Amino acid sequence: MPTNSEVEMSPAEVDTHLSRHETGVLALARDDAPYAIPISYGYDADDRALYLRLVSTPDSEKREFLASTPEARVVVYDDEDDEYASVVGVGTLERVDLGELTPETIAQYGEARRPLFEIWADDKPDLDIELYRFNPETLTGRTVVVERDGE
Repeated sequence: MPTNSEVEMSPAEVDTHLSRHETGVLALARDDAPYAIPISYGYDADDRALYLRLVSTPDSEKREFLASTPEARVVVYDDEDDEYASVVGVGTLERVDLGELTPETIAQYGEARRPLFEIWADDKPDLDIELYRFNPETLTGRTVVVERDGE
């Protein structure tokens, strides 16, 4: 599958890509151990920040990695026909205290696919739902057009 062209996205194209999508992959590392999970997010193009809701249990790996306040990466990608596009953000996750929520920040979380507050048929007392803001120090994007075999 030879590549016909590869182009860096402009900042405006990166914002459009992140605004158009709602899911990606969050990658964390701690003591040379990697950890990556699928996420749903809301994106604020003015602040260039992603808003995440992360659900975990007391003994989960996710809690352990989040407690170490690691540098994070978020990858949002798309593969349509002969075009592959991806955006990679590198930065930090900032836990948002529920007492600091404003109508504006609640609206950002509302952009994510999962409802902000969820109700389960059975009581889930061990689940911890935490809100995070991903503040990327860098946001880069790339679009690649490929020549598919047999075309």
